[in-house]
Amino acid sequence: MRKPVVAWVVLTVAVIVAAVLLAAFATNLSALPEPGRLETWLAARARAVYLRRAAAHVPPPPAVTPQRIEAGAGAYGMACAFCHGADGRHPTAVGQNMYPRAVSLASPAVQALSDRELFAVIHDGLRLTGMPGFGRIESDDDIWNLVFYIRTLATPPAPAPAH
Repeated sequence: MRKPVVAWVVLTVAVIVAAVLLAAFATNLSALPEPGRLETWLAARARAVYLRRAAAHVPPPPAVTPQRIEAGAGAYGMACAFCHGADGRHPTAVGQNMYPRAVSLASPAVQALSDRELFAVIHDGLRLTGMPGFGRIESDDDIWNLVFYIRTLATPPAPAPAH
């Protein structure tokens, strides 16, 4: 009676391995085309699980002050604008051609992240994306300043005065 069970287990494992190999060889790894719905959905779910777990280990934020937001704006210009754009709302050509694409930091998806999740993204980066981790080169205070600045991007800029 054990032989049929073992045979079914081996067959099931073989089918799963074959399906994974087929998917791996059929997948286009180019960053140029937009990903499909399944890939996008799986990546979003994996990222959400990772961020919830990572946020649990983030130190508590310091108090938000105008000086911290201003310091975050300066750090943003030096470290983030190259991909996310000077205003944080319009990714550059480099950011638009990454996979996954660099996002507008004013977008509802980014602004929906908790402060601790956003800190984790900046501190640790996101593997297999273009998002580097800054935790080895920036202090926790500097990263919190970036978080505070990014929060200001949720409010659209004032329109330019008409001439």
